[in-house]
Amino acid sequence: MVPLLLLAFWLQAADPAADGMKALEGQQYEEAAKLFAAAVAKDKEDISAQFHLGLSLSLLNRDAEAIEAYRKVLAAKPGLFEAQLNVGVLHLRQKEFGEASALLDDARKQKPAEYRPNYYLGEALLGLGKLEEAEAPLRAALAIDAKRPEAMLGLGRALARQGRVKESATWFESAVQADASYRDALLELASYHEQAKNRDAAIAIYKQFPDNPGARERMGVLLLEGGQAADAVAELENAVKTSPTAANRFALATAYLKSKQNDKALPLIAAAVRQEPGNVELRLTLGRLLREAKNLPGAAQEFYNAAQADPKALAAWRELASTLFLLGNYQGTLTAFDKLRAQGEEPPAQWYLRALCYDRMQLYKEALPAYEKFLALSDGKSPEEEFKARQRIRVVKKVLDKK
Repeated sequence: MVPLLLLAFWLQAADPAADGMKALEGQQYEEAAKLFAAAVAKDKEDISAQFHLGLSLSLLNRDAEAIEAYRKVLAAKPGLFEAQLNVGVLHLRQKEFGEASALLDDARKQKPAEYRPNYYLGEALLGLGKLEEAEAPLRAALAIDAKRPEAMLGLGRALARQGRVKESATWFESAVQADASYRDALLELASYHEQAKNRDAAIAIYKQFPDNPGARERMGVLLLEGGQAADAVAELENAVKTSPTAANRFALATAYLKSKQNDKALPLIAAAVRQEPGNVELRLTLGRLLREAKNLPGAAQEFYNAAQADPKALAAWRELASTLFLLGNYQGTLTAFDKLRAQGEEPPAQWYLRALCYDRMQLYKEALPAYEKFLALSDGKSPEEEFKARQRIRVVKKVLDKK
C-alpha cells in the first residue's frame, strides 16, 4: 500500500499544470495560482503554464503580478493575441490607459472582427481623453455585437464628452433597455445635460429617481436656477432630510429666500456654518440674513469671521465696514477700509464713508482731505453725497480755522 500511495503522490506532484487547470476550472483561483507558479518554476519554457498563471492572478485581482506573468509570455511569444488582449485589459483596469491602448490596438489589428479588442480599445481611448478616436472601435464593437450595454454606454460617453449630448442620450437609454442594472448611468447622462445647459432634459431624468437623494438635490438646484423656487423647496427639503450637508442646507436656504421665506433660511444657514466654519460664502450669507433681521452685532461678527477665514475676501471686508458704520463703530469701519485699500480697493464711496467716520470722531484734520478725495474721485457721479460733502467741508474748515 505505501509504495502505491507514494507513487500516486509523485504523479500528482509531477503535473502541477494539469492540477492547476482543474483548480482554475473549479474557480479555486488561489490554488490554481500556486500550482501554475510551481509548473513555471519546474519548467520556465512552459508558456501555457505562464499564461494560466497570469490568468489566475488576474482573477485574484493581483494585477501587477498578472501583468508581469503575461509580459513573460509576450517576451517568449511576441504578439500572442490572448496574452496581449489580457495584459491590455489589466492595464486598463489599473487606469494605465497609454499602455493599455498600445496593446489593445495591436490586438485589434490582429482580430478586427472580434468584439473584445474593439470594446476595450475604445475604453482605453476614452480614458486617454481621445474621444473622437474612441468612437470607431466602440461602433465596431457594436456592429459585431449590437446587444452589449457596456459598449453602448462607452459610445454614449464618447459622444457626450464631445458635447454631443443629445446624440449620446440614445446610447445611454439603449444601454439601460438592454440591461436594467445600467439604470444609474442615466444620472451620468443628466450631469452631461447639466453641463450642456439642457436643464429641462436633466430635470426629466432626475424625476425618474425619486428615492435618490442626490438626484432630488440636483433637481432642486436646477429648479432654483430656472426661477422655480417654490417647486425647488420640496426637492431640497427632501435632500436636507436625507443628506443634511452644508451644500444642501445652503441650496434649500436659497430656495426659501427666493420664495420669500426668509425666517426658514436663517437657521439653515446657521447650521451650515457650524458644519463648515471656514466657508466664506456661507458666513457672508448668514451675516446678510442677520443684518436683514436687524441683528447688526451678530451680522458684524459673521462678516468679521468671514474676513478672518479669508483675509483676501473683499466682500467680507466691505460688508464688515458697512455694518460697523451702521453700529457707529467708526474706528472699526476705518480698519476694514484699510484692509480694502491694502488690496487696491478704494472707490469713491469708501472715501465718503471714511470722511464721515473722521468727521463723527471729530478728527477734522483727517476728515477734510477724505472729503476732498471723495469729490475728486466721484466727479459728479453721486450728486447728493457730493453736495453733502461740500457742505461738511465748509463746516470742517471753519472748525479748523478756529483752532
